[in-house]
Amino acid sequence: MASSPNRLRDTFASRPVAAHGDTWDSLYAESFHPWDRAGPSLALADLIAQRTDLIPPALERDPRGLPLRDAAGAVIRRSALVPGCGLGHDVLLLSSLGYDAVGLDYSQRALGLARDNQRAALEEGRYKSVEDGVDSGRVTWVSGDFFADRWEGGPGGEAAGRFDLIYDYTFLCALHPSERPRWARRMARLLAPGGRLICLEFPSGKPLSEQGPPWGVWPEVYEALLAHPGEPVEYADDGNVRESETPRQPHPDALHRVCLVKPPRTHKAGTNEDGSVRDFISVWSR
Repeated sequence: MASSPNRLRDTFASRPVAAHGDTWDSLYAESFHPWDRAGPSLALADLIAQRTDLIPPALERDPRGLPLRDAAGAVIRRSALVPGCGLGHDVLLLSSLGYDAVGLDYSQRALGLARDNQRAALEEGRYKSVEDGVDSGRVTWVSGDFFADRWEGGPGGEAAGRFDLIYDYTFLCALHPSERPRWARRMARLLAPGGRLICLEFPSGKPLSEQGPPWGVWPEVYEALLAHPGEPVEYADDGNVRESETPRQPHPDALHRVCLVKPPRTHKAGTNEDGSVRDFISVWSR
């Protein structure tokens, strides 16, 4: 087996794309998941707290500021999705902020670890609701292929057009670049009207020639993919988008970037040696 620094790259280099889902599951079976950050995304938490103008709140409120409730008295909540959720840290964070949060992963073993993580968090008092008098949102762990129309165990089975907030971190970069147009098309279909797709762009600036996962990304790559969901993208030698001489026509399912910033904090993997942040975080809407 390859040494740890190159293990991911070498493992996937010898596998066809169709086998990648099972390959991720086999790595979890070997307790090899160095992509896990051992906690929720600092960049996501900061963005939701600081940019309330951009992110749909988890709860609708009446003129008095009280959460709206349905006929049965339950708080009406918005929904959130974390694809490739792994151990589920960000799912639990979004739940504590009030969203009904779905953690999706192809790997059943990953979801087993996520459930363990959730139980431990409850016992230790982590991820408490941020609002007094209102419980955290519901957490649902779903096994399935992100690209499939139906997910095993998903609410009602049908997934399309359902989520008010989607968070992508270490998911796009885990996919082979040939899968990126499918990723963009699927994201456009999963995002509800008025919803937001949040992408923590990692690893920013890594050339595709260095192989992956994680495969390198640039802000321009997200722009090219999400402005034309499902359409192929050509890459330059550095992994950025190759400029086209022919203007592209507007796409009817396009997502539009409403924010691109350097987050004030991120995980160590997204920083330079001097501690400065290398990641970007972007927000997208219909």
